[in-house]
Amino acid sequence: MLGITAAFLCLVLTLFWRDRSAVEPGLTVQTETEVPEEVLAPDVDPVDINTAGVEELDQLPGIGTVLAGRIIAYREANGPFETVEDLLEVSGIGEAKLAELEGWITVGQDP
Repeated sequence: MLGITAAFLCLVLTLFWRDRSAVEPGLTVQTETEVPEEVLAPDVDPVDINTAGVEELDQLPGIGTVLAGRIIAYREANGPFETVEDLLEVSGIGEAKLAELEGWITVGQDP
């Protein structure tokens, strides 16, 4: 019985190594694909951070209901935002978050 098991294991290992050596390394092909702009940023109007409610702000990437509430509280306490960069004054919004919101928000008519 031990001999049959050893023969079986040798057969399996032989088949494994034979199949493994038969596979030649494949070629790696790198291509550059141009992604249409509409895929990167949906075709939607930017949200005006001076008039948007919690529901609208919550739909923005990286903005949840808590951060939306902070934006509205800051706006109510300090008046309307003059520029999009004024969002940096809101707790929880840094340079990275502001960059993520680029094209999604506006103050008034200026996108």
